[in-house]
Amino acid sequence: MIKVKNRKILLLPGDGIGPEVVREARKIIEWFNKNKSLDFKIEEGLVGGASYEKHKNPITDEVFYKALESEAVILGAVGGPKYDNLEFSKRPERALLKLRKELKLFANLRPAICFKQLVDASSLKPEIISGLDIMIVRELTGGIYFGEPRGIEPIENNERKGVNTHTYTTSEIQRVARVAFDLAKKRKNKVTSCDKSNVMEAGVLWREEVQALKDKEYQKIELSHMLADNCAMQLLRDPKQFDVIVTDNLFGDILSDEAAMLTGSLGLLPSASLGAKDKNGKIRSMYEPVHGSAPDIAGKNIANPIATILSLSMALKYSLDLDKEAEQLEQAVQNVLDDDLRTKDIMSKNMKEISTSDMGDAIIAKLK
Repeated sequence: MIKVKNRKILLLPGDGIGPEVVREARKIIEWFNKNKSLDFKIEEGLVGGASYEKHKNPITDEVFYKALESEAVILGAVGGPKYDNLEFSKRPERALLKLRKELKLFANLRPAICFKQLVDASSLKPEIISGLDIMIVRELTGGIYFGEPRGIEPIENNERKGVNTHTYTTSEIQRVARVAFDLAKKRKNKVTSCDKSNVMEAGVLWREEVQALKDKEYQKIELSHMLADNCAMQLLRDPKQFDVIVTDNLFGDILSDEAAMLTGSLGLLPSASLGAKDKNGKIRSMYEPVHGSAPDIAGKNIANPIATILSLSMALKYSLDLDKEAEQLEQAVQNVLDDDLRTKDIMSKNMKEISTSDMGDAIIAKLK
């Protein structure tokens, strides 16, 4: 068995339920270290509101440099109503944006999977949602969230003007499209690219550059183009028509949240943010659950840790080249659900409700 040496995993629990769900992921990493001859070095750091309360900064340079040196970063959640009145640069979410930008994490992978045990949790009819397994690839470091100029400024007549700039380049578009095409090769060879080329010049460029890359390097992939608002409707009407969806930062933010809610089980859905490979083949990466910090249930040991645990599974797969261990972890989650064990958020009739920590322990018990 391969002995993995000196691989660092940085845990950033963050705010709200973040520390509780990350604690369960840590237990699983420690299990792999003990039982699978792996030797991950686990480090932790403050981020978001937790960091602001101690350092008046949502992320310190020390924690940022730890992230730079890590094989993978696993984040819990950041933010909460108590931080809403902070100046923009101090808000917990700015830590996320800094990590994504400075680590050059340009591709966000958001799977939307309907677990067979939870079909009834979806608001859609079972025949529409059953068996759903799609992947949304969102561009993460460009577009309107990062474009310049931006800001709020006074103008004439005692009014103010808010400005954000939506901009993309060929290289920004093609590198995220390449991630989507490569994923499609391992799935169903099908990609849907979403834009607003009917009203935005950046959307025209997006469509042209995705098509050009497909024609040059991915001729065997089936590529279709769809306007983003139509995609939002189609996700509700017939979500299983999609396999891999690739889109820009703004539309990806919206469409991936919509797709996640189709499943009815937000607490089970992970995400990965990936950068480019360096000369040694290493990629910088960050993994986090789709759900938020849920401060209303923080500290009650009732949050669902599965999304964070499956985010760890994505880290094993995409950053650590441990596909077998990732599959074992995913199967353990399925087995626990088969045993009718549920946290409060996915509880239903005739199931057994268990706590956050009990769910983590139950998943560990299914590992072999």
